[in-house]
Amino acid sequence: MTLVVLVTGVPIYWMFATAFKTNQEVYTVPPTWFPARWTTDNFLDAWGHAPFGRFYLNSLITTAVSTLAKMTNAILCVYAFALLRFPRKDLLFLAVLAALMIPEEVTVLPNYLTVASLGWVNTYAGLLAPTFASAFGTFLMRQHFLSLPREVLDAARIDGAGHWHTLWHVALPMSRPVVITLFMLTVVQRWNEFFWPLIVTNTASMRTLPIGIYYLFTQEGATQWGVIMAGVIYVVLPVMALFLFVQRYVVEGIAAGAVKG
Repeated sequence: MTLVVLVTGVPIYWMFATAFKTNQEVYTVPPTWFPARWTTDNFLDAWGHAPFGRFYLNSLITTAVSTLAKMTNAILCVYAFALLRFPRKDLLFLAVLAALMIPEEVTVLPNYLTVASLGWVNTYAGLLAPTFASAFGTFLMRQHFLSLPREVLDAARIDGAGHWHTLWHVALPMSRPVVITLFMLTVVQRWNEFFWPLIVTNTASMRTLPIGIYYLFTQEGATQWGVIMAGVIYVVLPVMALFLFVQRYVVEGIAAGAVKG
């Protein structure tokens, strides 16, 4: 565990420490572990050298809408696959698993051609539309829904609950850790996504935060590392704060979705 903490923690600490150093101290040899003179100028410079306000807005919109769509899609599909009976259910779920096995890079070209044919290049529609499906979320939550006590679900039906009421008032409250885990994983994926926004947008006004870091990197010429690290903190900090808030659900949710019975 000490080795894991060092491997993951030291780079994060170095990022934060560098963001508060002057550029002269960044290039000091041997390097200093603690800033000799703390400065916040790097954060002001990073915000001023790149339109981070617009990057934040675009990332918030794409992350929020995509996460909501993915969660809704996964929850409705999971309820059908786990708790309903209909013909060829196993075959359809096998198709979902097949989609899970296809690398996202393989879908970039057909997705781009489709988006371009609809005139959605450099628009929110183009950024969002290909991200609404969630094969992984369907698989993760299905495994948990299969482990829900059938007695509780049968009791809800005997009391007159329909499918909608059973889903939102019975199944989902019992699945809170898995739902929060899927929410967290989806937010992190969408917040950090770089390749698709880079392909489908072509103006700074539609870029997201990960591309904003690359934009800042090229603007500073890979010399102002304090400014670059300050920009990275703008991207990392919201996700870190969200993870600290929901971390107690994440491990429980992954474990609950990994077993059946």
